[in-house]
Amino acid sequence: MALKASLIITGIAIVLLVLYGADVAASMGGDGGKSDGFLPLDDMQRGMGLGGPALILPIIAFFISLKEPSKRLGGLIIIAGALILIGGIAMVGTAAPEGSDRDPMASVAMLFAPGIFQIALGAIKIKKSSS
Repeated sequence: MALKASLIITGIAIVLLVLYGADVAASMGGDGGKSDGFLPLDDMQRGMGLGGPALILPIIAFFISLKEPSKRLGGLIIIAGALILIGGIAMVGTAAPEGSDRDPMASVAMLFAPGIFQIALGAIKIKKSSS
């Protein structure tokens, strides 16, 4: 039962990350200007409402199913971590909005560390499932 809940929780996190990325992509507007995405959220609301849970849910899923082996869950956790890293790379690669004091190195720490941590948890889950 814990494994099934963990798979669902991690699936939800992946859906949130894909939704987050799609909304950011839609808000980037092809004309070079910043427009609203398809969700009625500003950057902070999007980050807290979609990004925050997506960072935390795979970690919770790992610990819920700590004693149960599952390569599939490990793979899903790695996918979630990879999506976070891809989002971090995209964020660092784009220019900060005018009037923003966004520090690229703070972005690296805030996004890459949780992404790498999730990938490590997924690898641990897969390794423990193989033994």
